Amino acid sequence: MTPEQVLAMAKEKGAKVVDIRFMDFPGMWQHFSVPIGELNEGSFEDGFGFDGSSIRGWQPINASDMLVIPDAATAKIDPFFKVPTLVLIGDIADPITREAYTRDPRNIAKKVEAYLKSTGIGDTAFIGPEAEFFIFDDIRYDSQKNGAFYAIDSVEGIWNSGRCEDPNLGYKSRHKEGYFPVPPSDKFQDLRSDMLLTLESLGIDVECQHHEVATAGQSEIDMRFKPLLQMADQLMWFKYVLKNVAYNAGHTVTFMPKPLYGDNGTGMHTHVSIWKEGKPLFAGDKYAGVSQEALWAMGGILKQCGALCAFTTPPTN
Repeated sequence: MTPEQVLAMAKEKGAKVVDIRFMDFPGMWQHFSVPIGELNEGSFEDGFGFDGSSIRGWQPINASDMLVIPDAATAKIDPFFKVPTLVLIGDIADPITREAYTRDPRNIAKKVEAYLKSTGIGDTAFIGPEAEFFIFDDIRYDSQKNGAFYAIDSVEGIWNSGRCEDPNLGYKSRHKEGYFPVPPSDKFQDLRSDMLLTLESLGIDVECQHHEVATAGQSEIDMRFKPLLQMADQLMWFKYVLKNVAYNAGHTVTFMPKPLYGDNGTGMHTHVSIWKEGKPLFAGDKYAGVSQEALWAMGGILKQCGALCAFTTPPTN
């Protein structure tokens, strides 16, 4: 989309508010909203100012002013807000120099894509994440001077096999037996379908949805692979949609890696392929049907595994 097309879409959809979103360094979506009248074609160059010192790990108070510059290609209508709202994802920039901010994850993704092209090895990195998650009914935790606890509950949890539910009808998957059972053991088919359809309404291609291995509502919804930056934006939409669909239905979604002791944790298998001029470089006649480039890529990941884990898996959760 061009800025002109974004303004036309906002008018067509009756948008009254513009929600500007960006990603902080730890990986959380942040946002603020402005009236639709504040958005014009110049906004896509001038951006909107905000306080960068209030964002974790960003600017000191004496250099707090920053800009978020909306990317017209990211325009979507939010599916949850009561007031019709246009959503734009933005890039962070210095208000004086207009240089892209080094701690903006979106800027880092853009630099990765530019570096790949500069090497001449390939022109596109396709990413296909499989973001697993749990659907819980209740989550409580506290830490005080005199005690600490956490408590998780789910209608599917095997620990509720003996609970008085007036009546308890059973069908609670045992630990590690949650992979692909049909209802009534799978109690979240309709909820996952609502998630899937909401994602598709935003133009996000979904390949499948299903229950996962663990008890207590572990699930997976798979998106079709996309180029790196596009998929990074999509994954933030993915988490936002799943959490809000669940919340509106009286549930809570977590992507926490290990919320349950003694059962499968939640991973994010990530399919990666490098292409050049429309051809996949990782297909070949070497081990397991891959190319030498694919073997080198795997070797590179293994060599840098320690450094990568600092970003991908720093704590247990």
